[in-house]
Amino acid sequence: MVTCYLKYVIDPYKVKEFEEYGKTWIRLVTKLGGNHHGYYLPHEGANNIAYALFTFPSLAAYEDYREKMHVDAECQEAYKFAEDTRCILSYERSFMRPVFE
Repeated sequence: MVTCYLKYVIDPYKVKEFEEYGKTWIRLVTKLGGNHHGYYLPHEGANNIAYALFTFPSLAAYEDYREKMHVDAECQEAYKFAEDTRCILSYERSFMRPVFE
């Protein structure tokens, strides 16, 4: 299992737009085989940092998702929405594996 951890720097005046973007991607990640754990928006503290977490059974499954994502019309629309609204200023992506008892 591999979890993708995304840290976003967002425009604090466009949190609603980013929330719309996030809701779209939760559905799309699920559609393309992942398990989305949600987007986390600013509440207390920094007003321009948001997070997202989603899991795939393996890194190979994630890579398959990335290939499908590049040709999926809905995914391309979601990217265009973020680009048009400029709600995302930058992001970092990391991959993690869980530790269970």
